[in-house]
Amino acid sequence: MYPDSEILFPPRCIPLLRNIRGEEWAVLVDRLSDLPDQHEDVLGFSLLMIKLSSCLTCDLDSYRASLGCCICARRTVGGFKGSDREIIHLFEEARETVREYLSQADLPPGVGVLVNSGAGE
Repeated sequence: MYPDSEILFPPRCIPLLRNIRGEEWAVLVDRLSDLPDQHEDVLGFSLLMIKLSSCLTCDLDSYRASLGCCICARRTVGGFKGSDREIIHLFEEARETVREYLSQADLPPGVGVLVNSGAGE
C-alpha cells in the first residue's frame, strides 16, 4: 500500500537524517552511513529510531505509514527536544543494548555481526 513504509526503521534512511541537527549529529550519521547494515552501530541506531519513532505501534493504516519510514524518521529526529549530545547518548545506550543482546544470544553458525572497531566512542 505504501511502498516506502517498512515494519521497522530501515537503515537506508540513515543518510537522509544528516542535515536535521547540528554538526555532532552529522558526524555520527556520516560514520553510520558508511557501515554495513549488520554492524552493531547501525543496529543500535535502528533500535534508537524504533524507540523514538514508536515503530512498534505503526501500522499500514496510520498517518506515519502513509508518510513513509524516512519522512517519519526525519520528523522524529527534527522534533527531538534535547541536544545533539542527548540524542547521541541515547544512541550509545541503544548500541550497548544491542551489544549485550548479541553477547548473550545463541546465534546460529555463520550469523555474525560486525563489531565496532572502537572508532568514534
